[in-house]
Amino acid sequence: MTPDQMFNDIAADLAPHGVTNGAMFGKRALMAHGKAFACLKGDLLAFRLGDGATAHTEALALPGAELFDPSGKDRPFRDWVAIPNTHAEAWSHYAGTALAALVGKGSPGR
Repeated sequence: MTPDQMFNDIAADLAPHGVTNGAMFGKRALMAHGKAFACLKGDLLAFRLGDGATAHTEALALPGAELFDPSGKDRPFRDWVAIPNTHAEAWSHYAGTALAALVGKGSPGR
């Protein structure tokens, strides 16, 4: 399955929770309450997990994961972790975690 297809599946899974498709820096993004919480850039899906949060630390520990630098100009966003598609099985979990952090309640994801 391609990263785009996986993104579509996650978007469909989270749609009942008010999640919509949008754009962030010209890339596909998942939005809730008008704010992006996930962004697809090539083979990376980045999640706004919050610097210092347990999920942020766990995600950064995945091989190949890095702070998200949407501009590619060495100015990463500290709250965002980009996870490569080699860990795509974890994308749904982190999407639900990022959404929960955004809306301030329990994880709606699987």
